[in-house]
Amino acid sequence: MTALITREELKAAIDAGAVTVVDALGGDYYAKQHLPGAIPLVEAEVADRAAELLPDKNAPIVTYCSNPACNNSQAVATLLERLGYTNVRKYREGIEDWAAADLPLQGAAVV
Repeated sequence: MTALITREELKAAIDAGAVTVVDALGGDYYAKQHLPGAIPLVEAEVADRAAELLPDKNAPIVTYCSNPACNNSQAVATLLERLGYTNVRKYREGIEDWAAADLPLQGAAVV
């Protein structure tokens, strides 16, 4: 199981530019709103796009989904680990928690 990261740890890493955030929802969900600087990478695309989007296999990566019940972030994290990525963590709470804490988001729905 992939290690978890808290909201506070993730915010600090984003603010410091010390992490690549991966939105495991993709598509319309990503277009609507996503964590600052997040890149979309869904489970079906990991094998084909991971090397392009995440060239450093040792760099910190955090995957996230909508909420703890969503398994997309764990699926993407597991696939990245199988591909040799060594520093993958999962934001357990997800974007719903991030938004509820009134933290910044990006995307078309964000004003």
